[in-house]
Amino acid sequence: MVTGLPEILLKFRGRDTTILLLRKKSVENIVINVMLLNNIKEVYKRISQAAMRAGRSPEEVKLVAVTKGAGVEAVVESIDIGLRDFGESRIQAAQEKIPLVKSRAQDSAVVWHLIGHLQKNKAKAAVELFDIIHSVDSPRLAEVLDKHAERIGKKQKILLQVKLSDDKSKYGILKENIIGSIKDIQPMKSLKIRGLMTIPPFFEDAEMARPYFRELRKIKEEAESSGFRLPELSMGMSNDFEVAIEEGATMVRIGTAIFGERKRGAK
Repeated sequence: MVTGLPEILLKFRGRDTTILLLRKKSVENIVINVMLLNNIKEVYKRISQAAMRAGRSPEEVKLVAVTKGAGVEAVVESIDIGLRDFGESRIQAAQEKIPLVKSRAQDSAVVWHLIGHLQKNKAKAAVELFDIIHSVDSPRLAEVLDKHAERIGKKQKILLQVKLSDDKSKYGILKENIIGSIKDIQPMKSLKIRGLMTIPPFFEDAEMARPYFRELRKIKEEAESSGFRLPELSMGMSNDFEVAIEEGATMVRIGTAIFGERKRGAK
């Protein structure tokens, strides 16, 4: 039995999804919806199996559906299916997509996560658009976010991005600077540190990413032993999320396994 599925997916389990989705107006939409439903069910199954292998409850792991490259229609359909947490990596794409999704989705309890690199000059828009920002990579960026959050009376949830590889394309706070950065950021009144995030190098073999996930968990544990509360670990994507869950991930960022390969030119 697969546990950890949203209630709406439990209702669909084991049924003929094509019949359930006949309310859609076009054959194309029916096909898209069935594909999404099946992909989401498969992802939740894999999340559940990975969690149980690690002796964890599947409910401890939050699926963040990454909408980079996914059209508004697909996002709205995934909300209809039962997803509630979505991640975008670029501010410009989010500015176009999020208002359209909000205008068409029937459920207002959708949580938007910024998962991509954030420049300080985009901080204002990030605070206005996103419920949680995964990619805070310096106290200086945190200061700018704090200022904009204070201006609109918001308590902005953030994760600190940790750089664990020598890959120059990856951003983040060096692990030896994490405790100092937490001490700098924690007093900021309009920010709430919820945990840590990392992006390891891409490996064809997901097991190669395990040391990076394990290292982030150890950093979290060390910070908590110093008195800081960091409940969230955002790590793992479509190619390696099961290993990340085995190493303690509480949020996994999955796009391709849900929406399919990104189309050329898609936002």
